Parts: sequence; structure tokens; C-alpha cells
Amino acid sequence: MTPTTVLTIAGSDSGGGAGIQADLKTFAALGAYGTSVITAVTAQNTRGVEAVLPLPPRTVTEQLDAVLGDFSVRAVKTGMLGTPAVADAVAEAARAGRLPNLVVDPVLVATSGHRLGVVTAVERLLPYAMVATPNSAEAAAITGGPVTTVEEMVTAAERLAAGGPAWVVVTGGDVDANGQAVDVLCGESGTTVLRAPRVPTRHNHGTGCSFAAAVAVRLALGDPVPDAVSTAKEFVTRALAGGRDWKLGAGRGPLDHFGWSG
Repeated sequence: MTPTTVLTIAGSDSGGGAGIQADLKTFAALGAYGTSVITAVTAQNTRGVEAVLPLPPRTVTEQLDAVLGDFSVRAVKTGMLGTPAVADAVAEAARAGRLPNLVVDPVLVATSGHRLGVVTAVERLLPYAMVATPNSAEAAAITGGPVTTVEEMVTAAERLAAGGPAWVVVTGGDVDANGQAVDVLCGESGTTVLRAPRVPTRHNHGTGCSFAAAVAVRLALGDPVPDAVSTAKEFVTRALAGGRDWKLGAGRGPLDHFGWSG
């Protein structure tokens, strides 16, 4: 049986926990065939990002043309775009209808605090998104308002949904919600607060990438957006629980994408 093809457009993480590497692991774990367009090369590990080298927009476009010219891509997930010029190149492909079921993870800052993108670059792609998946810090940067409570997450999700994306999920991994991991989904059916038990672990590197990649896979397989988001949240919760006691690296470690610890 031929697997469903999904594409990630993102930066490379040399430590393997986030970016292109996390996306491809997520695609494989959920039964999809992963393809990739690399927007930047980073030197990073569990302790942080040491260097970033954005690729030229032409190189990004050439990769994109190569993949889309040969594979029947059913969904696309974007992560770190890095520069406005690269964002323009990706937005042009989206505007031309070449990026189906587009999931935009507006990566602006790595877990370590290193800036990986600019708000203007992300904003150029948001109008073409089927789903946008900012975390609380990214939602705050884009909307210009605080996002530190569940109520503020709801406000941010509704503001972002009014600006272009068909659906918005504001993920609240850093929001104190009485021991729960809370995400807010806003779209055509209204606003929903999704809750799951918070997994106590410092190993959460790549959580946002993996969540958005999981949403893309489920959309590629035909799930409605609310179902895709719910399944992605369950996947990430399991992956966090699986890797919480790992000893990979000295900093914030990766997730257990394949259930190795299960």
C-alpha cells in the first residue's frame, strides 16, 4: 500500500530534536511518507542554538519545485522560515495553490531563546494556512498582546483566526493551567479549549514542531481539523511521557516519537 506523502518546509536541527528532523520522525510515526524542503541549517543541541545559516530563497524554491514536481503531496507543514525572502517564496507557492492542507507553525524563537524567525516573515504566510499553530509566546509576538492565561489564549486565537488562517491553535505548554496542558482551537465551529494532563519533564525540545507535523499528517489522511488537532495533542502527550526520563544530552531533550520507551 502506497503511503500518503506529507511535506515539511523548515530548518534543520543538528541535534535531531526539532525542525526537519522532528517533522520527519512524526510523519513516519503516524504512517506517512515524509519529504522536506530545508530553509536553514542550524548548529544546535539540547543546550541551545549556536549558529543559524539561512539558505537562499532560490535554493528553497528549487527544493520545493523538485518535491512538488514528483510527489503527490497531500499536506504541507512549515516551521522556521528564517527570512522574509524565504517566507515570500513559500507564500508564493501557497498563493498559487501548490501547498494543500497547509499547517503553519510560526517558529520565532527556539526553546533556548535563540531567535529563528521574524514576525513579518510569518505574517506573510498566515493568510494561506488551513491551520496555524503558534505557542503562547509566538501568539503574543504576532498579536502584540499578552498571552499568559487561558483567557488570553482564547483572545489571541480569535484575533489570529480573524486575520486569515481558517483555523488557529494556540498551544499553551508554558501557560500555568492548574497542572493541565491547555490548547485553544478557534475556527469555523467556534472556540474550543483542549485539555490534557501536563507531563512533568524538561525534555520538551521539538514539541511544537511535532504537534504541527502530526496535524498535517492527519489532515493528509482526511481528518477534519478538530479531529486532526485532537489526535496530534494525544500523540505529543504520549511522546512527552515516553521521553521524560531519557538521558539524551545535557539540556532539554527530545520527545519519544516512536514509543521506544513504551
